[in-house]
Amino acid sequence: MLTKKKQISKKEIKEDKLVTTYYQAVQYLDENRSRLYVYVGIFVALVALVYFYIDHRAKNNEKANTELARVMDIYNQGAYQEAIDGRKGTNITGLKKIVDEYGSSENGETAKIFLANCYNFLGKFDEAFKYYDDYSGGIDELKATALAGKAGCYEAQKEYQKAAEAYKDAAHVSKTDVQNGEYLLNSGINYLKAGMKEKALEQFTTIRDDYNTSSAMRELDRYMAQAK
Repeated sequence: MLTKKKQISKKEIKEDKLVTTYYQAVQYLDENRSRLYVYVGIFVALVALVYFYIDHRAKNNEKANTELARVMDIYNQGAYQEAIDGRKGTNITGLKKIVDEYGSSENGETAKIFLANCYNFLGKFDEAFKYYDDYSGGIDELKATALAGKAGCYEAQKEYQKAAEAYKDAAHVSKTDVQNGEYLLNSGINYLKAGMKEKALEQFTTIRDDYNTSSAMRELDRYMAQAK
């Protein structure tokens, strides 16, 4: 006589699947142990590299800040070549060396602006432009300064339209930059020099409407009259 088959419950089916999955996982780990060790090793190495990189950048930023503070007195005295080269026989490192060694740090990026300014004041516009253009720090005011610096180099070489556009870009980096009115005034002046009166008038009108408390207002009427 045939006996009635016992019906397997849903719970037993579920437990059986869990056991099967467990043994499959154990088998996979056993078969791929060496490969997994390699992956874990790579991950650990990457974590170590990221930590080393962050720590290295932080230390470089600190060093750049110290070196920059030492050379600023020379820069502020207008001794621009000495600020570039540093002072021999002292612990004052020049801006050029600071940029070369720590240029990827935030303070190293700041040093690029001062280095570019030195070359600009010395009339070495190609060198100045190179360092203004190379600025990639995270400070909006210095981003605007870099653009305005490039504009000044264009202006010195009589590339007035390029100068006007770079000054205009500088004025649009940050709405709170106190130099925005001056940047727009210089933009308009250079558009006038390029014979682009309509564009010049746009910049002057923006000063009148949005920056009417800026120092640029003192000269605005004279230049607006030229643009009409």
